[in-house]
Amino acid sequence: MTSDTGDHAWQRVPIDAQSVDAPLSRSAVFLVVSVADSDEAFSTVKDVLSDLSGLVKTVGFRDLNAHLSCNVAIGAGIWTRLTGRGLPRELHPFTEIRGPVHTAVSTPGDLLFHIRAERGDFTFEFERLLLGALGDSVQVVDEVTGFRYFDSRDLLGFVDGTANPADGEMASSTLVGDEDPEFAGGSYVVVQKYLHDLTKWGALPTPAQEGVIGRTKLDNVELDDAEYGQKSHKTLATITDEAGVEHDILRDNMPFGRVGHGEFGTYFIGYSRALWVIERMLQRMFVGDPEGSYDRILDFSTAATGTTFFAPPRAILNALGD
Repeated sequence: MTSDTGDHAWQRVPIDAQSVDAPLSRSAVFLVVSVADSDEAFSTVKDVLSDLSGLVKTVGFRDLNAHLSCNVAIGAGIWTRLTGRGLPRELHPFTEIRGPVHTAVSTPGDLLFHIRAERGDFTFEFERLLLGALGDSVQVVDEVTGFRYFDSRDLLGFVDGTANPADGEMASSTLVGDEDPEFAGGSYVVVQKYLHDLTKWGALPTPAQEGVIGRTKLDNVELDDAEYGQKSHKTLATITDEAGVEHDILRDNMPFGRVGHGEFGTYFIGYSRALWVIERMLQRMFVGDPEGSYDRILDFSTAATGTTFFAPPRAILNALGD
């Protein structure tokens, strides 16, 4: 499960990745759609996906400093019909994780569009043109507009994404290498929409909040791991394999909300070279390590969605139009 996924394996393959490593943006749209079950619908989707980079240019040229980008990822249910290829080695639908108290639910979705920019009008315009091009070939399953909150904090008040890989570690943590050479440069993607009970969270004293997260709230200093008993979110989300090697993922989470509707949340999106890394992280969070000692952040944050995708390298997307 963890063999041949070190840096040396990745370095031996050509990389034609999508914009997985794009910097954290000020605005993002997370769009999950299902594809209609018809040859005409799949033909339309193929045409649109094969020229996605063209659509990015059409919108993005108006202000290059907006840094518009869009990653598209494909679910296991339509992968073979859409691409004409066998599945990437680890791709399968999101598996529900039922813990002693909380559940990581599995929800439908064939395509994920992760749209990012420094300006919200650019993400809006791109999504408008994208859905216009797709037309009746797709149906929107979930649509979330995220925003950067102060100094990259979530709505719980803590800095998010601190443990992301950086520089040379980014590609080796997020992009498939020659362990699955047909899909080298692709990335596994898991998304979950978490809804927060901010009233309940706000009633928790700051030291208790810091104990749940595993970091100080004001200055984001990492706290020592608990030697016994309940582990923090930070500790449960840190994954090491049987050899003691730590495996990172890239989180590009975004806060979202509608104050008038009492909706406050975090949209979790994780990119990983190996799907098992994210799955083990969620298993530890929802079931616990040891079992029953689940992540206490789940007492305040409920997972409303859960879907798995694979973001293929650009060459596979471009070939869809052939």
